[in-house]
Amino acid sequence: MTRESESGLPIEPVYGPDTLTGWDASAQLGEPGSYPFTRGVYPTMYTGRPWTMRQYAGFGTATESNARYRRLIAHGTTGLSVAFDLPTQMGHDSDAPIAHGEVGKVGVAIDSIDDMRVLFGGIPLDKVSTSMTINAPAALLLLLYQLVAEEQGVRADQLTGTIQNDVLKEYIARGTYIFPPKPSLRLIADIFKYCRAEIPKWNTISISGYHMAEAGASPVQEIAFTLADGIEYVRTAVAAGMDVDDFAPRLSFFFVARTTLLEEVAKFRAARRIWARVMRDEFGAQNPKSLMLRFHTQTAGVQLTAQQPEVNLVRVAVQGLAAVFGGTQSLHTNSFDEAIALPTDKSARLALRTQQVLAYETDVTATVDPFAGSYAIERMTDDVEAAAVELMRRVEDLGGAVSAIEHGFQKGEIERSAYRIAQETDSGERVVVGVNRFRLDEEEPYEPLRVDPAIEARQAERLAELRAGRDQPAVDAALAALQKAAEGEDNVLYPMREALRARATVGEVCGALREVWGTYVPSDAF
Repeated sequence: MTRESESGLPIEPVYGPDTLTGWDASAQLGEPGSYPFTRGVYPTMYTGRPWTMRQYAGFGTATESNARYRRLIAHGTTGLSVAFDLPTQMGHDSDAPIAHGEVGKVGVAIDSIDDMRVLFGGIPLDKVSTSMTINAPAALLLLLYQLVAEEQGVRADQLTGTIQNDVLKEYIARGTYIFPPKPSLRLIADIFKYCRAEIPKWNTISISGYHMAEAGASPVQEIAFTLADGIEYVRTAVAAGMDVDDFAPRLSFFFVARTTLLEEVAKFRAARRIWARVMRDEFGAQNPKSLMLRFHTQTAGVQLTAQQPEVNLVRVAVQGLAAVFGGTQSLHTNSFDEAIALPTDKSARLALRTQQVLAYETDVTATVDPFAGSYAIERMTDDVEAAAVELMRRVEDLGGAVSAIEHGFQKGEIERSAYRIAQETDSGERVVVGVNRFRLDEEEPYEPLRVDPAIEARQAERLAELRAGRDQPAVDAALAALQKAAEGEDNVLYPMREALRARATVGEVCGALREVWGTYVPSDAF
């Protein structure tokens, strides 16, 4: 009996040579570290050193998050990944009326350079790699990071890390957008140019399929829509006068790892192959690094359950293994209690230990791409690739990623996939352990971590002190210079940096840009 994959593709009960008829191993596989990078972007992959182990963390105040970061580093984390609260993600200060009730809830509240100093106090920014999950206001948080590093005596060219900076997926699946697409893309191009000149080791964008997957996208939809967004960003930068090889090596991607291990491995391998071909054939990239699809992976939060939460430890281990077999460059493993509340220190440590067991107690780092040549994996890789390329063609037929967004295409496709998953779960056709099968009559009690609601008042007090103690005319002049650049064609990051240095707040800087660029309002198609 043939089963279907998460993407609706057939999974045969037995694969053999006949399932790879016409298959050219040299063309479709190649060597690790060589075009088309099916087997990984580096020749040695994990045989030299394991992937970067990141833990996505941030909650409450900068002081609390800083303490969590220090503990994670002490436990062996090799890269930080910062979660920001919803007001920060939307470019609002903590004392704005719209921020009420959300301050510090799903991430750390960052209102100004004062908060950023506290967040990274005592953490050597020339030694740690930092990823920041921030999109519409990504430029602001990057510049605050740079300014704090300068205060530590760390040069900008020593900084390594990533900003997500992927606003197109916000219109599709997540919703933390601020500006309309056109100025948002202009801002991204300015970030590319700024980082090439000022912070050359920084990954300027992490083009994300993770949030689409969390909204219900299938593996095929996840890579197809993510790569289509990537193509849009490359076109934007090229149209702004940049040579593709000047910025493409700093592009990175962000994907999910589900419990369906085989299709996930195939998905990652197919994505690398598609991207290498697009960059070579469509954009004429010459630098091999421009062809490499480097990516961070996070295990699938949407698959974690509040019922029998300890079972999530097993799910996360399988998901992490899928990411590693798929050739990820860095990995965040979710904590088992995230379906209930913010992770506790103990659960965050267990999540990190999961990666460490994979890296140091198994043999998965002993050889590169251990699934290569598997009849099943190679056929599934081909099937995922073909389906994703067809979906990308449909996006192109609508005029590209932005035009397809305006038509509501990606959102509609993802919603149909999410509805199918919900139906299968409700009917029991899709088994979810502890939810629709193997349930307990009574769940064991669990005490989650809770955020102190007084954080909002304390952040408001900090903002009042900041505004009372700064040089207001200097702030006003800096914001005016920022608006002048936004109205013209100058790179906005330079005046933005000076406004933040003068202690303008995140909300004030985003507000100044809103006055020039406006805000995005979804169309009826959504």
